[in-house]
Amino acid sequence: MKISIGMKLQTGPWGGGNRFVSSLVNHLDTLGWQVSFDLKDPELDLILLTDPRLKLASCSYNHSGILHYLLHINPSALVVHRVNECDERKGTTGLNDLLASATRVADHTVFVSSWLQKLHLGQGMPVKSSSVILNGGNQSIFHPRGYVRWDGHTKLRLVTHHWGAIRMKGFDVYEQLDQMLAQPTCRDRFEFTYIGRLPDDFTFTHAQHIDPLDGQSLADEIRGHHVYLTASRNEPGSNHNIEGALCGLPLLYVPHASMPETSDTWGIPFTPDQFPEKLEEMYASYPRWADRMPDYPFTATRTCSAYVELFNDMIRNRAQILERRRLFRHPWWLARTWWQGNLEK
Repeated sequence: MKISIGMKLQTGPWGGGNRFVSSLVNHLDTLGWQVSFDLKDPELDLILLTDPRLKLASCSYNHSGILHYLLHINPSALVVHRVNECDERKGTTGLNDLLASATRVADHTVFVSSWLQKLHLGQGMPVKSSSVILNGGNQSIFHPRGYVRWDGHTKLRLVTHHWGAIRMKGFDVYEQLDQMLAQPTCRDRFEFTYIGRLPDDFTFTHAQHIDPLDGQSLADEIRGHHVYLTASRNEPGSNHNIEGALCGLPLLYVPHASMPETSDTWGIPFTPDQFPEKLEEMYASYPRWADRMPDYPFTATRTCSAYVELFNDMIRNRAQILERRRLFRHPWWLARTWWQGNLEK
């Protein structure tokens, strides 16, 4: 089978979408699929649109390019749109409309969480069919081997990591913890490490800050701690908590947006005003949570297998899908999709 993925893979620390595509490519390679990252092959079986924003360094083509390919090169190629973003994540405008336009070229739309699916469908995204496939972490890198459980006597070490340097990643809580560490009663029992980029107006005073890490070095640093903390909000489909949990760390998390879908039952939820008391609860109940973490299920293998199952099912039903696609081919649809896609160039 031949598949094209609309992403330019990046090296070094990058976002979760880059790690997803990297894992998917490796998985497809083991199954004998031919993977490309452009639309030059005239015999593609399937196209995976990962982001319609051509201005991004990681985007190799958008829905406008796919539309041209379907109309002029290969009308039998099937299209899947993976949606992992929304305006709500960063307080932007226009992205949800762009994603809605992009998904018009797709035969099937995959959302990375039920929360994101409900959000976009509630705003009228014109999907033909859709499903939810939750993210998963690369278990060959993010695993508990080498993780040393807290002994109950030394400091309980908390860690988080983020690529995006926006306040909504949870900096109100991280700042709260940083201030708590100024007090001996907290400093003598806890440590906190933040891995990643910081907002321009933000610095830590008592917590440790490490520049962005990736791959093995990131996983090793995570495993050097005991509890994974995240206060991020409006996460379309988080990866950072998954990577922490796969390393063996119980989760201390804000149950907002998609976060409960990969965190519930694997740690302690809290609201920002509850944070001090929930931190103490984790301190008191850590062994119970740590015992559970080896069974954490959200791996890249699980995620990639779900995508391959979807791809194969679509290929088996290609004739029915192409027949349904004709219902959406009219001049207004073509003109609108082409115009909005080219706005991104």
